Amino acid sequence: MADRSELETEIKGIIIESLMLEDVTPAEIVTDDALFDTGLGLDSIDALELAIALEDRFGVTIEDDPDKNQQIFASVASLASFVEANRSK
Repeated sequence: MADRSELETEIKGIIIESLMLEDVTPAEIVTDDALFDTGLGLDSIDALELAIALEDRFGVTIEDDPDKNQQIFASVASLASFVEANRSK
């Protein structure tokens, strides 16, 4: 199993690929920065696309729970924690 930093880098790559962020590299995404609003400035459509990509890649299930999803999608670090806790083995 990949270590935490490898998982975070992989998630950064998924964000870039699934959202077609052509001018962003994984190194430019700060692990603890917000993904929405002040951070990358993602929106709800981006969250949906990212959720599908994460479900496909890691076998996680992201429920339709706005409060919980706000926590899950807060940062790359929170996404990594969610994936670690919920991914298919």
